[in-house]
Amino acid sequence: MNAPTDSLATIRAINDTAAFNRWCGIEVAKADAGEAEIVMPWRGEVAQYAGFLHAGLIGALIDTACGFAAASLVGRVLASHYSVNCLRPAIGERFIARARVIKPGKTQVFTACELFAESAGVEKLVATGETILTVVPA
Repeated sequence: MNAPTDSLATIRAINDTAAFNRWCGIEVAKADAGEAEIVMPWRGEVAQYAGFLHAGLIGALIDTACGFAAASLVGRVLASHYSVNCLRPAIGERFIARARVIKPGKTQVFTACELFAESAGVEKLVATGETILTVVPA
């Protein structure tokens, strides 16, 4: 198994290497053993046709937060499956994804995430998701 990476600085460094995350404006707000929180500001380029956050980015935020939560325990991971439940239109000034590890393992890590849209300091749950991540050997 890979060495654990439970430091906020380490998870932020991983985030900084991802060009897609930089384009989206994704920042790591928190990272601890088995938990991660990422935030992304609203920009018009991430909207779908009706002006809501695109479902593809909803999935990306959930996948990313879950990956960081898993990486904080087991090191490098790769998504093998994820599912997303869109609960309401994602409208906000910024989006917050909070993920946690449900069960870590030697080859797979199971995680769950909640995605919130924040406007004027008020958070509304807009989506939930779960991932199964494969541990990438060092």
